[in-house]
Amino acid sequence: MKSQAGNRPAPFRRNALFGLTALALGFFAATSAFADPAKPASSEDGKYVDAEGAPTYNITPDGNVDWYTFSGYRRYHSECTVCHGPDGAGSTYAPALTDSLKKMNYEQFTTVVVQGRKDVSTSSQKVMPTFGTNRNVMCYLDDIYVYLRARSDGALARVRPEKHDPKPQSAKDAETACMAN
Repeated sequence: MKSQAGNRPAPFRRNALFGLTALALGFFAATSAFADPAKPASSEDGKYVDAEGAPTYNITPDGNVDWYTFSGYRRYHSECTVCHGPDGAGSTYAPALTDSLKKMNYEQFTTVVVQGRKDVSTSSQKVMPTFGTNRNVMCYLDDIYVYLRARSDGALARVRPEKHDPKPQSAKDAETACMAN
């Protein structure tokens, strides 16, 4: 049986339509997953990780943030804002971390913070100092990362989060252990 619209048989058209529909649904699913890479895949005691195992944030529709994102906001503003500007937006001599995190994964971020980075040329001199021995950074490195990740993704505004989860006991214990060393 030939179709009226062309030379192809009707079963071919149905198979092609099914294939295109499946392809479109697959594309939609893939782009939806890509559009929200920071979506928490799991959590343990209020600490969230994505599908790759990297720390991430959890912000509820009413604006409540998880403890670690709130802690990251506090730690960023006590240690990083001097160079990188308010809320990771950058300054005249340090880059916007909200832009940097669009190109950096968790391991790369950690390496730069711990080891520092130098990019010196005749036209510019960019130096990120090492923070590997600074407990005010290292004890809260994941917190700073999730805060900046939320800012980078546009999930968190440039203001202090109004609502946050309470500090979990595991965070209190980790802080005590880290600061005591």
